[in-house]
Amino acid sequence: MQCDVSRAYSEVEKEKLRNLLIVIAYNGKNYHGWQIQDNALTVQEVFQNALEKIIQETPYEIKGCSRTDSGVHANKYCISLKMVHNIPCYRLQTALNRFLPKDIAVLDAQEKPLDFHARYSCKSKQYIYKIWNTEVRNPFLEGLVYEYRYPLDEKMLDRVCKAYIGKHDFTSFCTIDNSRRKDNMERTVMEFNVRREGNMVIMTVEADGFLYNMVRIMVGTLIKIAQGKFPPDCIGKIIEAKDRSKAGATAPSCGLYLNEVRY
Repeated sequence: MQCDVSRAYSEVEKEKLRNLLIVIAYNGKNYHGWQIQDNALTVQEVFQNALEKIIQETPYEIKGCSRTDSGVHANKYCISLKMVHNIPCYRLQTALNRFLPKDIAVLDAQEKPLDFHARYSCKSKQYIYKIWNTEVRNPFLEGLVYEYRYPLDEKMLDRVCKAYIGKHDFTSFCTIDNSRRKDNMERTVMEFNVRREGNMVIMTVEADGFLYNMVRIMVGTLIKIAQGKFPPDCIGKIIEAKDRSKAGATAPSCGLYLNEVRY
């Protein structure tokens, strides 16, 4: 029973309240992101179903570290779980892995202070984006990478992507709807690099936060540069424009992974 635990428990019960950090990994191919939706299967819904089989009617409250888009994967996704149930962390991890489907796994479970929050306690997040860069597709990577058959100069892209680093207004790299127009669009990017491992081109970006579709638009802009459709020095000018139409297309979700969450 997901609820506001501050109202679900008596003052006596609140003294037994626990706050756990649950770390999971998931293949997002079959899910419409993390957050529960009315008409689509999400990772949160599946996770809560497994949790409720273990703790039964115990009220609980969970908070995820981030929203992830439909089809996005996670090597490390963090959840804060508040409840009074006394199951030990190691037993909870084992039981969750028993009830969860094979495309979701609990990597760790540990006690945290009550003021810990999976999202708001986070200092930075790191994403990676995987591009299978060859003319021949790999059937074992279907849904797990962006298949791009045309040549990519990873060394050139690694040079030009450094323009993303720093504190900027990333309006040009955000899919904006009316609910986000008044948000603070500034984010600080600490790392961006591009490397190749055989046929796989991997882009890594770490920041103190990300806007909606930000990483995928950053990748899509680099693809435009690789195609020669954008000049190599365009990124700074696109940032300054604060105009989504100036940046590249939104790259497919299948190549994106939440890789690390730092507290």
